[in-house]
Amino acid sequence: MDESQPKTNTLNSVSESPADAIGGILPAPKLSGTVVALGFVSLLMDACSEMVATQTPLFLRYVLGAPAWVVGLIEGVAESVASLLRLFSGSISDRMGKRKPLTILGYSLGAISKPLMFLATGWHFVLALRFLDRVGKGLRSSPRDALVADVTPPGMRGRAFGLHRAMDSTGAVIGPLLGVLFLSHISGDLSHKLRLLFLFAGVPGFLAVMTLLIFVQEPARALASGLSKSIEKKPLFDFSWKDLPQKYRRFLLIELLFSLGNSSDAFLILQANRIGVSSLNLLWLSAAFNSVEATLGYAAGKLSDRVGRVPLILAGYVVFGAVYLGFGLLRLHMEWGVWLLFLLYGGHSTLSKGATKAYASDLANPAKRGAQIGAYHTLTGVALFPASLIAGFLFDWNPVAPFMLSGTLALFCAVLFLAATSGSLFENQTQ
Repeated sequence: MDESQPKTNTLNSVSESPADAIGGILPAPKLSGTVVALGFVSLLMDACSEMVATQTPLFLRYVLGAPAWVVGLIEGVAESVASLLRLFSGSISDRMGKRKPLTILGYSLGAISKPLMFLATGWHFVLALRFLDRVGKGLRSSPRDALVADVTPPGMRGRAFGLHRAMDSTGAVIGPLLGVLFLSHISGDLSHKLRLLFLFAGVPGFLAVMTLLIFVQEPARALASGLSKSIEKKPLFDFSWKDLPQKYRRFLLIELLFSLGNSSDAFLILQANRIGVSSLNLLWLSAAFNSVEATLGYAAGKLSDRVGRVPLILAGYVVFGAVYLGFGLLRLHMEWGVWLLFLLYGGHSTLSKGATKAYASDLANPAKRGAQIGAYHTLTGVALFPASLIAGFLFDWNPVAPFMLSGTLALFCAVLFLAATSGSLFENQTQ
């Protein structure tokens, strides 16, 4: 970490001392109850989201009659425009000295957007609801991640974010299984079934918001007088690219390039369906994919605390590239290949998602952590608009093309990341 950064963050309830970073001589403390409660919030919200995630592209294509480029437009616009809020929400939470209010608002918007899909009669309405959902994610992501970092010692952040990802993925397993159970007991055509599924998805979303309201406790901020006065003079939005450590800037640029090839997972769903996987089996496929991270996400987070974030992030790039190239090479009726590649794709999420968040938290300035984590979310999210729009046009032209492009770009990013971190591949980045 940049030596110019403060060694102790008086904004947080957790010491940033070197002893914490390496575990000290005392037994490592348990993770905060706030981290665990936020894990359950994510579990419930992901159950809500993943219950309908594989069905929304099918709803657009086969119920509302939208072409693939519209699917890309909807996913790209919703993700990229809403991602701008992640930078602002992180900075605002720094300025407020509170993370929970924006987190509550964000989860609430996500919870109400799913059941409103019941009313959709055209793709424009779906775009509006997807935008609302992603606005919610934009409002909550940076403050929530900053809250996790606030209450967790540096040497345990891999575990904390790994646990969060594991519980998030557990919800992403439960959601599709609930979807299978629900659809198996509902009669009617595809439109009727999917509209009722959207309504049902609102139940775990409501429970997520209630869990957040009741069980997540935000630590009191014990502000040093000088730092408090400094914060009071800051503008509401306080972010500068020049304030970022050089290592963090390099990482963000590589992640931005990678994200340009990381189009919406909706295209994986459309490709799987084109190859021959039924709409019901897509839910089983989603459950299997997320079970990988649910099972191994926490262990991967602990591993990143031991060996550093770099090896896991690098492996994530490589696995992603292999999966997307594999999807481009699959032929019709090769359903076994779809299952294999989705399981490998779960390995990419396991290796990289928790590690990248922890890596960003390690490199960010503690006094501006919300805004600087927001920069990571914003850059990667904004890139999803061109990524998904390009993938949509390429899919309509040739379904193989977007996957070959994404796979090649991911492997190139692996080379860039290896070069950027050369000599520190097995350094523990929390030190």
